[in-house]
Amino acid sequence: MDKERVKKLVRELIIEVGEDPTREGLRETPERIANMYKEIFSGYDSDSELSVQFSEDSDVVIARNIQFYSMCEHHMLPFFGKIHIAYSPNGRVFGISKLVRLVEKYSKRLQIQERLTKNIADELYAQGVKGVVVFADAEHLCMKMRGVRNDATLSSSAFRGIYENKEEKASIMTLIKKHSSEPPF
Repeated sequence: MDKERVKKLVRELIIEVGEDPTREGLRETPERIANMYKEIFSGYDSDSELSVQFSEDSDVVIARNIQFYSMCEHHMLPFFGKIHIAYSPNGRVFGISKLVRLVEKYSKRLQIQERLTKNIADELYAQGVKGVVVFADAEHLCMKMRGVRNDATLSSSAFRGIYENKEEKASIMTLIKKHSSEPPF
């Protein structure tokens, strides 16, 4: 990302909305926005490090309540919530930090929630696990602040591998519900 170009564009936007970019409270805003964008859009240049795995035999691994934030590609407003990942390893497991990095890799981009859910499931499944389930629950400021102005949340899910089978899907859903104080759906 070209930081100087972003600063120039933000300055122009400040002028366009009718403000004075030299005003005390706005003087450093272009710099702040450029730095923030570098951070919140860092997913384009990050690695989830899923290649780091450990030998372990387990039927199912479930990581709950991985917090995330992202930016809606339609209005460039935040959406944020929690992602829950369940996978059936194939003799190898990932450290929990790797699952968090995977969520960060895809959440720190311009996108829609459904693609975020799909991308996480696809990359995890590509590592050779038997099956993956990803749930995402999020609040969307593009819906709260404008348009319909409603507090509804959006839930999305992706099933890969063995969990695409009707019986396996029912089994993992029962397991997740049984072991959750707040089921992710």
